[in-house]
Amino acid sequence: MFSEIGQLIFDNEAVAKTQDFTMGLEIEMQRVDETGELSQEPYPAGAGDEKTNPWITNDFLETMSEVVTPPASHALDAMHYLFSLNNALRTALSPGELLWPLSMPPRLPKDKSKIPLAKMGPDKEAYLHEWVKRHGFSAGTPCGAHINLSIDNHVFEMVYEQMKDLFPDRVDLENYLYTIIAQGFIRYRWLITYLFGASPIAEKGYFENGQGPKHPVRSIRQSTYGFGTKFKGDYTSVQRYVDRIEKGAKEGTLISDYEFHGAVRFKGNSNLKDLPKTGIQYLELRMLDLDPSSSVGVRTGTLRFLRLMASYFIMTPALHPEEVQKVIARADEMNELVSVEEPNTPTQFQAKARAMMRRLEMYANQIQLGPEYQEELEDLEDRIENPTTTPSARLMTHAEDGSLEGYALKRAKRYQNSALQSIRPFKGFDQKRQLSADDLKTELFKGSWDPQ
Repeated sequence: MFSEIGQLIFDNEAVAKTQDFTMGLEIEMQRVDETGELSQEPYPAGAGDEKTNPWITNDFLETMSEVVTPPASHALDAMHYLFSLNNALRTALSPGELLWPLSMPPRLPKDKSKIPLAKMGPDKEAYLHEWVKRHGFSAGTPCGAHINLSIDNHVFEMVYEQMKDLFPDRVDLENYLYTIIAQGFIRYRWLITYLFGASPIAEKGYFENGQGPKHPVRSIRQSTYGFGTKFKGDYTSVQRYVDRIEKGAKEGTLISDYEFHGAVRFKGNSNLKDLPKTGIQYLELRMLDLDPSSSVGVRTGTLRFLRLMASYFIMTPALHPEEVQKVIARADEMNELVSVEEPNTPTQFQAKARAMMRRLEMYANQIQLGPEYQEELEDLEDRIENPTTTPSARLMTHAEDGSLEGYALKRAKRYQNSALQSIRPFKGFDQKRQLSADDLKTELFKGSWDPQ
């Protein structure tokens, strides 16, 4: 079951370290008013400067707020940061403003030209205007949860020390391990879409007349009806990943290398061309819809499941390089088929889903993970057997006249009222100085919590 690297990690009793991913979260949500329209209020002053605050900013629209957590060593720590920053944003909103809890945007007006794009400086604004020309306004409005994962340094140290003959230097090892994790997530993206897809329908104004799915689906956002450009990345190696994106930018298929928004992105050096030499520092996973059953758009159990998958990919044999493109092309087809299935129906890949979940459960037992992982796996296995328990199917029980607006506003008001009852509202962004990660931890928790 284990690869050569996986067996080495297992024999050195370091499997637990493959679970110790440093994790950062980026959660996008639209600001709306109490009637479900995109907010007309300015960017909240209490959230700091949208151009310079690294922890709360904007993406695409002035109304698309993005909360970014510092890296944390445990899923629970990442969630504590997220809850605190989400509350800080909510308490900074103008009276009557809410955060829309769904991935698909609220109803959009016919004249979208009056909706302001994010004010992030001349270069970014020029890029956004060009993006809208190419892809249309609606395609940039879906929101999601992005998960950033970096491998524990101990794993690199231990493997490199004993496998120097296979890797010319440590950067090669780092790039290799991150690449096989990325391949794994792209390969099983369809399973994540089935388990966590939560964008079954779109509100008025998103699609032009006659466009869009003819019935509710598992995830509009994760389908070809969803976000922006459909440019495909190459995950065979870091060099081929870079070459593919640079070629797209050179030929004009992409506005720039920044426009690549694949389901997984390699992150590291700001200069993409140098990435193979300087090394990947973390992966950005972009395949999660917002979970509207959580005020912050994602649940701790979901993070644990993704960590388990990433650990499994490190420990098990990788795809042969010549097979990567073919396997991933098939996985993309599977993801499209799953994303547009009706929410209440079993997926056509149910047998494959069962097999993968059994494999993950065996792996979790083998490395003796705690009961919280077993409970999460049992819940997700139930979703495979009972599609009515998936997020997309549950959402459709709240739909009225082809709309989720009533449900979304009810949730948004509940979450907003809860945030406003906070005993100690966060005021740290009122200061003129930019908060470092250490400053943020001090200001947010005041010693009540000590994330690692």
